[in-house]
Amino acid sequence: MEMTIGANIKRLRTAKNITQEELSLAMNVTCAAVSKWERGETYPDITLLQPLAYFFGVTLDQLMGYSEEKIKAEIKEAISEYIKHRNDKTGRDIIVKAYHDYPNDYYIMHYYMWDIGGNFADNDPAVLINHKDEFLAICEKILDGCTEENLRLGAWNMRAKILHAEGKTDEALEIYKTKFTDWYTTGGQKTEQLFAKDTSEYYFHVRKNMYELADFASDKLGRAVFFDPSLSMTEKAERALYYGELMLNAFEKTGDVFFLVLAKSFLGRIENDFCYRGGTDSQVTMLMDKNLYATKKLEELRKENDALNSSFDRYFEDARNDLFKFNIDYRINAKAGRRAELLKNKEYTAILDKYR
Repeated sequence: MEMTIGANIKRLRTAKNITQEELSLAMNVTCAAVSKWERGETYPDITLLQPLAYFFGVTLDQLMGYSEEKIKAEIKEAISEYIKHRNDKTGRDIIVKAYHDYPNDYYIMHYYMWDIGGNFADNDPAVLINHKDEFLAICEKILDGCTEENLRLGAWNMRAKILHAEGKTDEALEIYKTKFTDWYTTGGQKTEQLFAKDTSEYYFHVRKNMYELADFASDKLGRAVFFDPSLSMTEKAERALYYGELMLNAFEKTGDVFFLVLAKSFLGRIENDFCYRGGTDSQVTMLMDKNLYATKKLEELRKENDALNSSFDRYFEDARNDLFKFNIDYRINAKAGRRAELLKNKEYTAILDKYR
């Protein structure tokens, strides 16, 4: 908070034009106690807070310097900073501090739990078991009090992850079967079906769904290529570059944004896997070049394509505002981990400079 309670007491006392001694008499404390409050050395006893607020004619929040809007802004800033740095150690430090400062904010709980738990995939069962009680307590808070469906599903997901880690996979699968929708009953599909097929609304939602599904499916293609056990790392890189070229060429020849969405998602996924799962600097650099090209073109085109632009709504704020800038900033500002090491590579930084 910008002002401590002591600073507020001093400000309110001065505005009321009374001395420390007069305030001490009104509160039945020593003058020295008031002086220590105002210097920030001690705080008033909790039983004095309501009498102090009444004496000065302010609310408890005003007395203590609490501002709901300011707290919301601080939480929003903490989450934004965490998202920027969640792939390096800084991100862990940011979200741990945020959870300490705002332990009852549902979004902070969510990000904290999944950061400690190792994100949504490749979770270490030992970590989940070690934090089981803490995570289940967070899940219970979210499910009992939060109305944001994505966070509630995140809590169910963590419960399933912990069950699987305990060897109770059938119970975990039952959660996914009963709490999560299948492909054909998604909100996007049902929204599309609201409208007659000869309307502009139908055409808008068909394209929006197409772009979102292309993004999703192409991400899966990236994973399928990278985790193919029959391919060497060199063969994976060659195939990734070949597929990326096919998608970009299809876009260049047809002008259809669908192929650009495919390229951006596929190249983004596989560049990330090569970066953090053993790819060479050269492989990461070549894939990044094509990924940034696709992302830049996509960002330019979304301004004139309402359905494409709407498909960005699911991204967090910084990426939603400007996906290309977010991708550049994320790489340039890396402070730790593989991305920071890559900044020492001249070929890698040359590609970044080309797109800045």
